[in-house]
Amino acid sequence: MRLAERVAMTPTPTASAGIVAAYPRRATASEHEIASQDALALRLAALLGRRYVPGYRPSRHRGEPAPYYVPDRSIVGSARAAILGIKRAADLYGGVVPQAFVATKSISHGLVGPHAQSPPAWAQSLPDMLRDVVLTGYTAFSPEDALTAGERLLKRGPLRLKPADATAGRGQVVVGDPDALRAAVAAQSRQAMNQLGLVLEEDLEAVETYSVGWARVGKMEVAYVGTQTLTEDNGGNQVYGGSELRVARGGFDALRGLQLSERERLAVDMACRYDSAVSAAYPELLASRRNYDVAFGRGADGGPRAGVLEQSWRAGGASIAELAAMQAFALSPALKEVRAETKERYGADEPAPIVQRLVFHGMDAAVGPISKSGGILEQGNGRA
Repeated sequence: MRLAERVAMTPTPTASAGIVAAYPRRATASEHEIASQDALALRLAALLGRRYVPGYRPSRHRGEPAPYYVPDRSIVGSARAAILGIKRAADLYGGVVPQAFVATKSISHGLVGPHAQSPPAWAQSLPDMLRDVVLTGYTAFSPEDALTAGERLLKRGPLRLKPADATAGRGQVVVGDPDALRAAVAAQSRQAMNQLGLVLEEDLEAVETYSVGWARVGKMEVAYVGTQTLTEDNGGNQVYGGSELRVARGGFDALRGLQLSERERLAVDMACRYDSAVSAAYPELLASRRNYDVAFGRGADGGPRAGVLEQSWRAGGASIAELAAMQAFALSPALKEVRAETKERYGADEPAPIVQRLVFHGMDAAVGPISKSGGILEQGNGRA
């Protein structure tokens, strides 16, 4: 049984301070995705002193104040946000973006040339601002531009094709020659490429990926840095397996005040520079949760390479750890730092997490048997 299902069976407070809703939700969301969104909404309700309402639908709450939203994706457009009653970042756990492609990894790279296809709202200046904090790559909105970009990158070494709307590393393909490039591009959805873009980026070896993020819920603000792990899914593919985070009470200045390693400090700096550039290019962006994946590895020439891989302004893989940290800070006002984790594992033989850490454990229609959990690993001693 999912955690949210157990809570839904218990009485909820009758206070009218407001509600928290796991909404909007994709119609195609699978069981473990629904469980994750519900688990986040439940924890956010506790932090905000609100009621969690499972199965929220706007039609059932007409005339009532808008809830605090926990959407499963970024909200696209100010018009959609206004319909939902979202006026500021404090109204949701996640973000509002001006265009759909802005919520994807497509914005990290430039086009192959001035005449390349792009959406009308494409910020031409952003890729130049990001050049020093991302890997070498291009974004293409047509198969023709993707082939041109890939041919250029192959002169440097193998490249990675990354569908803009894919998550957890799924759908990515590494190619090392023109024939493989043509086959990989032909296999992409032309419609998705036209709307959201396709990223073609240098491939790294010996990769270590860091998560850097910031979130605010009510008056609680946290910032964090940590490492991601990979795991095998039920098909034998390497996918996201979780994150282990160092979380500071406060913003990025508080995080920098911790005893960070050189690599942690560099990851934080690159993520902050990326965040500032995107905010300048798309000032309409609202976000109460900002997360950046930063990779360190070796390039085709054997030299060290580092760059921000993608951003997320929605509930993500690290979110359970973020909220567990917030709950720990709320309970202990003197606490300045905690370590928290999220974990995702696949297979029917994976043991069930303890109840306090459980998000989902069971069969999922989309990915098969999966176990998701998260919580506090270690608390600091009150010193920053």
